[in-house]
Amino acid sequence: MSSVELEAPVQGEPAASTAPDDGMTWWYRLLCRVAGVFGGISCAVAGLWNCVTINPLNIAAGVFMMVNALVLFLCEAPFCCQFIEFANKVADKADRLKPWQKAFFYCGMALFPIFLSFTITTLFGNAIAFATGVLYGLSALGKKGDAISYAKLQQQKKQPDEETQDGT
Repeated sequence: MSSVELEAPVQGEPAASTAPDDGMTWWYRLLCRVAGVFGGISCAVAGLWNCVTINPLNIAAGVFMMVNALVLFLCEAPFCCQFIEFANKVADKADRLKPWQKAFFYCGMALFPIFLSFTITTLFGNAIAFATGVLYGLSALGKKGDAISYAKLQQQKKQPDEETQDGT
């Protein structure tokens, strides 16, 4: 065997660096993951509570909330779903998504049960899942510039205007 064959990853293992550079710091990425886990917990608990009724729309919203919880756990914390064989594959695909795609997916996923059955349980149960989408959306906007670089940019824009007024 050559050294190239020894260094090649095994077929089932992910590559060493599969996470794209999306501009998120480690602590913000951890904050998004923790918010996703808490969002999954709140969706699961509120979804179960929502299913204890005789109204069919509440039951449908509760079941959808529990599915949302499973998706959040699969994407953000696959170690919680060790009994599911494809959990790591789903998590790898979710890690390759851009932050704006995750934001759109999580926010839409959280809004659907609210539109299905607008109750306090669905509203508060999906609030943290929606907040997770908002956190990913904010990271998609990028970093805020500092005041010094903004002042330099404004100064550079102002200089050509002053030259045209002076006639040079």
